[in-house]
Amino acid sequence: MKSDFKFSNLLGTVYRQGNIVYSDDGTKLYSPVGNRVTCFDLVNNKSFTFDYEHRKNIARIALNKNGTLLFSVDEDGRAILVNNVARTVLHHFNFKDKVSDLQFSPDGHYFAVASGRFIQTWKTPDFSEDRQFAPFVKHRNYAGHYADVTSVTWSNDSRFFVSTSKDLTTKIFSLRSEEKDVAMTLAGHRDYVIKAFFNATQEIIYTVSKDGALFKWEYTERPSELSDEESEDEEDENMEEETKPMSWRITAKSFFYADANLRCATFHPESNIMVVGFTNGEFRIYELPEFNLIQKLSMGQNAVNTVNINKSGEWLAFGSSTLGQLLVYEWQSESYILKQQGHFDSTNCVCYSPDGSRVVSASDDGKIKVWDVVSGFCLVTLQEHTAAVTGLSFAKKGQVLFSSSLDGTVRAWDLIRFRNFRTFTATERVQFNCLAVDPSGEVVVAGSQDTFEIFVWSVQTAQLLDSLSGHEGPVSCLAFGSENSVLASASWDRTVRIWSIFGRTQSVEPIEVQSDVLGICMRPDSKEVAVSTLDGHITIFDIEDAKQLHLIDARKDILKGRHLEDRFEAKNSARATYFSTIDYSFDGLSLVAGGNNNSLCLYDISNEVLLKRFTVSQNMQFNGTLQQLNSKRMTEAGAIDLIDRDGENSDLEDRIDTSLPGSHRGDPSARNVRPQIRVTSVSFSPTASAFTAASTEGLLVYSVDESLIFDPFDLDVDITPESTIESLSEKEYLTALVMAFRLNEHYLIQRVYESVPVKDIQLVSEDLPVVYLDRILNFIGSIAMESPHLEFNVNWIQCLVTSHGKYISSHKHQFASSIRLLQRFLNRIAKDVVDTTKRNGHLASYLQSAQAIEENGLEENGSMKDEESEEDDEMNGEEEDSDEEGWIVPEKKMNGAFKDDEEEGLDDSDEN
Repeated sequence: MKSDFKFSNLLGTVYRQGNIVYSDDGTKLYSPVGNRVTCFDLVNNKSFTFDYEHRKNIARIALNKNGTLLFSVDEDGRAILVNNVARTVLHHFNFKDKVSDLQFSPDGHYFAVASGRFIQTWKTPDFSEDRQFAPFVKHRNYAGHYADVTSVTWSNDSRFFVSTSKDLTTKIFSLRSEEKDVAMTLAGHRDYVIKAFFNATQEIIYTVSKDGALFKWEYTERPSELSDEESEDEEDENMEEETKPMSWRITAKSFFYADANLRCATFHPESNIMVVGFTNGEFRIYELPEFNLIQKLSMGQNAVNTVNINKSGEWLAFGSSTLGQLLVYEWQSESYILKQQGHFDSTNCVCYSPDGSRVVSASDDGKIKVWDVVSGFCLVTLQEHTAAVTGLSFAKKGQVLFSSSLDGTVRAWDLIRFRNFRTFTATERVQFNCLAVDPSGEVVVAGSQDTFEIFVWSVQTAQLLDSLSGHEGPVSCLAFGSENSVLASASWDRTVRIWSIFGRTQSVEPIEVQSDVLGICMRPDSKEVAVSTLDGHITIFDIEDAKQLHLIDARKDILKGRHLEDRFEAKNSARATYFSTIDYSFDGLSLVAGGNNNSLCLYDISNEVLLKRFTVSQNMQFNGTLQQLNSKRMTEAGAIDLIDRDGENSDLEDRIDTSLPGSHRGDPSARNVRPQIRVTSVSFSPTASAFTAASTEGLLVYSVDESLIFDPFDLDVDITPESTIESLSEKEYLTALVMAFRLNEHYLIQRVYESVPVKDIQLVSEDLPVVYLDRILNFIGSIAMESPHLEFNVNWIQCLVTSHGKYISSHKHQFASSIRLLQRFLNRIAKDVVDTTKRNGHLASYLQSAQAIEENGLEENGSMKDEESEEDDEMNGEEEDSDEEGWIVPEKKMNGAFKDDEEEGLDDSDEN
C-alpha cells in the first residue's frame, strides 16, 4: 500500500468568517474556512481546499482578475500570496495590523489594503525588468480617516478608489500623484458607512450605512457662498473667464426601513443591481437609481455576514458565520445553485460507504450528513435523532446506513430514498455509545455505558434478539470484520471479548489488556483485532488463539500540544498521550490512529513502525496546537489571550455576549471556552486511495493523488507515443498496450485499449504480463462508469479474470483497489442490463418460438409445392400472404410490448 498520503479536501465546513470571492468568469467561488480556503466549482460540481494554512482564522481574501494570484490575510494581518493555478505558496508577508478589506484593482496592477485608519496601495507581484520576483512593493500610504476603515472600492478604470470608515465619512482618493486634487470627503451619514460604490460611468457614487441609509452622490456645480445679488454680478463678470467650481453633492437619499442593522452590501454596475444583507438573516435586491425593490428573502435567523455577485450579475453568494451557511442564489429564476451548511456542533464519527464514493458524518447536534467525495458537497441531512449521534456503520451492500445515538435509539436509513425505515430500541431507555453491523446485514448490535450488556437486533423484524452479558463494566466499543460474523467488544473492565453471533454457545474467554480500551477495530479478514488503550499502546491480537501478535508504543509519536492556560511546554504535558480511534487499511497491513491531540499517525503493523505522521491543524485559535511556551504572553492572572476584551469593541452587538452560561464545551462556569483540537474518528476508504478524519476543523480527507504524478514504468529510449501508434497500426496489439502502459499516458492507453478487436481480446489477455495486470484493471474500472462500450468492457474484464484469476486470488492485497472499482462498475451499470434482460426473457423466447414456427411452415409449404397443382400453388401463395399478414400484427404488438418492458425496466433502474 502507498503511504504518500497528502491533504486533499476539507468537508463538513463550507464557511466560517470573512468575505467570499467569485472568479472573473463567475463559475468558481472561494470561501474562507477557518484558516484554509476552499474553492467551489459551481459548473462542474466539484470542490477542493488549498493545502496551505494560516496560524489564525482568515479575515479577508482577494483574487486578481486573471485568476492567477490568490491573496489571504488572517486576523493578525499576516498575509499569504498563493499561485491559484499551481496551488503553491509564493510569499508570506505581515501587515502588522488587522486588515478590514483587501481589493485588487480591475486592471490587476495594484491592490489596496485597509489596515486600521490607513489605506495602503501595493503593486501586484510581477517580474521586474531584471527578471527577479518582487513580491511586495508599496506604492503609497493614504491617511485622512479618524477611525478604522471598513471597506475599499476601486473605480472601473483603476484610477480612483473610495474608502469608507467608522468615522461616518467616505473619502475619494486617486492612484496618481498628479490627480491629488481629486481627494474629497463625503459626509452626511449618521452611522458607520459599510460600503461605497461607483456606477458604470463613474459619475455617481452610492454609499450605504449601517442604519440602512443609501445616499446617491453626483458630481455637480458647487453652490456659491455669496449673496444672490453679488453672485449674479460676479457670474456676469466671470462667466467667460472661468467655469463654475464642481463638487460631489447628495442628489438622493433612500432608506431600507428594516427591523435590523445592515451588515453587508454589494453592487453590480452593469445592471445597476444592489444586494444588501441584514443582521436578522434577511437579504434584499434593489434596482438603482430608482430604488425599486425586486426581491426580499431570508436565509435564516442569523446575520448575513458577506454578500457577493458574479460578473454576469446572475448569481448572488451569501455567507453566514453563525451556522456556517453558504448560499449561491440565482435571483432571476429564484433558485439555489448551491446551498450548503456544515455541522453546528463538533463531529463525533465518520465512515465511508462500501464503494468509497460517499462519506457520512455525525455530530453532537443530532444530525447525519452524507457527503459526496468527488464534489465535496453535502447530498442530504438526516435529522430524526434528538440527541448526539455516537456511531455510524454501513451494511456491506452499501445502501443501508445504521446510526446509534444518546436518545436511546439505533436507526436504519435507506440511502436510496433517504428515509429512516427501522428504529431499534432496548427494553429500557439506555444511551447507546457504540455500534456495529454484521457483514451480512442481518444483525445490528449496540453497546451502552448505562448497562454492561450488548444488545442484538434483527434488521428484518426490528426485534431485540438477544443481549450478550459478560462484561463487568460499560461497553466502550464494538467491531465486526467483513468476512464472517465475529464480533469484538471492549469494555472499561480492561477486557476484550470475541463473540460468535450465530454460534450455539455464547460463552467466551476474555482477552486481558493492561489498561482501559478506548478504540477497537478488526482486520477485514476477521483474523486479527487491534486495540488502543489509555496507556498509549496499540495491541494486535490473534482472534483464534487469543495471542498477542504486535505491540506499538505510540506515546512518542503523538503531538500533544499545550493549552493557553498551561505554564509549561507541550513536551512536559501528560495530556492526551493516547489514541481514541483506530482503523485498518483495506489490506490489513497498516493502521491509522487519532485521538484528543494534534496528530494522525499511520503505522506499518508487521514492522511496528510509524510510516507517516500528519499534523491536524496549525490554527493557534485552538487549544493543543502550540508547542513552545511564550513567557511574555503569561501574567500572574494567566494568559493574556484568555482575557475577554469584547467589552472594548466599538459595536454594541459585538460587546453583548448572547451565549448562555455553560452552553459551550469545557468548564461550565466559564462563559466562553476556546475549542480544543482533536480527532474523534478515522476511517479508511475501501478504494485504498484515501482516509478521512473527523476533527475540530471538519472532515479532513487525505488521499494519494495519482493524477499529478508522472510515473513511467520500464521506460526505454525506443518507447515513444509515435512508436506506440506505429505498433498499433501494424496490429501488434499486445506490444502497443505494454508500451502505452510504460509511458503511462491516459489518452494513449485508451486509444490502444479501444483499438483491440473483440476477437483478439482473449489472446491479448492471456499473453499480458502480470506486471501490467493491476494497471489495466485499474484503467478499466476508472473509465467503465462513463464509457459507452458496455459489452466491450465486460469482455475485457471476463477475459482478464479468466486468464489470470489464480494469480489475482493469490495476491489479493495487490488488486484490492482495482477489484473494488470493477465491482462498482458491475453493480451500478451491468446490473441494470441484467435486470432488463431477465424481464424481457419471456418476450425473447416468444420471438424465437414464433420464428421457429414460421420457418417450419415455410419448409412444409415448400415440400408441398412439388406435388400440388398450380391452383394449389395459388392457394398456398394466398396462405403465405395471409400468414405474412398474420405475422405483421403480432410483430407490431410484440414491438410495443418490448418497448413497454424496456421503459418499465428503465423506470425500475432509475428508481434503484
